[in-house]
Amino acid sequence: MSIKVVVREGETLDDAMRRFKRGVNKSGILLECRKREAYLKPCLARAMKSKMARRKKW
Repeated sequence: MSIKVVVREGETLDDAMRRFKRGVNKSGILLECRKREAYLKPCLARAMKSKMARRKKW
């Protein structure tokens, strides 16, 4: 999956970068990269998942 941003007429580069970053965040590419950065054993993955669910609940 790739994000494509075409700079519009009269649009600044900063605005185009902002749109690009928003698209990357919405697509979840960064989350996927961070998840694949290091291998987690299944028991640790379950523990982290439940910990995050408890944190999100509060």
